[in-house]
Amino acid sequence: MAPISRSARQQAQGRIVADILLEIKAVNFRPEQPYTLTAGWASPVYIDCRKLISYPRARRKVTELARHEIEESVGHESLDAVAGGETAGIPYAAWISDALMLPMQYVRKKPKGFGRNAQIEGDVHDGQRVLLVEDLASDGGSKLLFVKALRDAGTKCDHCFVVFFYGAFPGAIESMAKEGIALHYLCTWHDVLAAAEAGNDFTPAAIAGVRDFLKDPVAWSAAHGGRSS
Repeated sequence: MAPISRSARQQAQGRIVADILLEIKAVNFRPEQPYTLTAGWASPVYIDCRKLISYPRARRKVTELARHEIEESVGHESLDAVAGGETAGIPYAAWISDALMLPMQYVRKKPKGFGRNAQIEGDVHDGQRVLLVEDLASDGGSKLLFVKALRDAGTKCDHCFVVFFYGAFPGAIESMAKEGIALHYLCTWHDVLAAAEAGNDFTPAAIAGVRDFLKDPVAWSAAHGGRSS
């Protein structure tokens, strides 16, 4: 699958984030023993963005890049609040809301069973323009559920930001766009692969396995016990 078209600025920030993720060992290449992602895809690569919470200087840089991307792609005065998806999106929402000087909320995976906004924690208002924040996205499925919860609570949620977007499996951007949601992100597997090759972070065999995966992720998944569509 070809890399997604991005501006020179976005490519540069993708490389910075890729270098950071490799440095803190948040990147795992395992073509010989594939991971099964939450969405059911088989993948030779796995990213653990949650590790970033333990690296203050690295997370500050990622937050700075996130703020810049959001201001450029969404707008300086186009948002009223930032909402994190339970659980991995919560720390990112905290850092990004602080950087943008906006109120923060978070979205539960399931309603707690009582209260007007039983699935949303924080101060929520009808018509509030909310940015959903998560750590990563593969096919966008869980993001749609969080956005629905925000919209059901009366907010206007048209944008989602993630630090890492697989940029491999088909339909993620399209399925979100169909629901009126724009996906914004900093880094993809194509960025990580380029950085890994430049830094000799993994064996040639591991990198070759990832290249095979990126050529046709759906076929690779099906051939390795994962979903095929």
